[in-house]
Amino acid sequence: MNHQDPQGMVPPPHGREPVFNLPNVVLAALLAMVAIQVAIDVALSEAAVHTLFVEAAFIPQRYAVEAAGQGGAYYWSPVTYSLLHGGYAHLLLNSFWLAAFGTVVARRIGPVRFVVFWVLGALASAGLFLAFHWGDQSIMVGASGVISALMGAASRFAFGRGGFRRELAHLNPRRSIAKSLTDRTVVAFLAVWFGINALTAFGASFGMGESVIAWEAHVGGFLFGFLAFSWFDPLRAR
Repeated sequence: MNHQDPQGMVPPPHGREPVFNLPNVVLAALLAMVAIQVAIDVALSEAAVHTLFVEAAFIPQRYAVEAAGQGGAYYWSPVTYSLLHGGYAHLLLNSFWLAAFGTVVARRIGPVRFVVFWVLGALASAGLFLAFHWGDQSIMVGASGVISALMGAASRFAFGRGGFRRELAHLNPRRSIAKSLTDRTVVAFLAVWFGINALTAFGASFGMGESVIAWEAHVGGFLFGFLAFSWFDPLRAR
């Protein structure tokens, strides 16, 4: 009996899928992030780049003032910041993790749910960052909060006895939160992931230079993905 994925496609019986065989929605997100970064570097004037970051980046100070009288950035920047990056190194790192974890989640839940998940994951990430930086003039950009949400979602189904296998992991049954937290592979992944973010909270930069890693956004996104994944999953839990 052939097992089908949520999109009705039968997985190939033999061999591995090509590395760059990404779902269209993930590829679209990657292309959008690359296009924005290229435009920032080669097409836009310095003034235009400044305006773009003011309008699209997440700035906690914006929310210490009443919404009345503010522009649209008050409403859209808690999502649009996830498409901006602080340079090609930042973009490359996030693109790698988006390809890995975004692919397995997109294959699992489909493109429409994936877009909704992205938006809500970005909001959850921005929300926890805001809670720790209320009124700050700091500027947050990058897809890492959303990627953390995707990692949290993948933790509910994508880790088997052999670890994380992207090519067929989307067919695994979903574990309950309790079962996920008793799985050794998942627990080890969580320990490493939260350990890295704990270190960044105490100032570790991991080669990012003077850039500040928004660990609060990572945690907010991960908790959202891990706890809320069942709302998006079209398959039954185990």
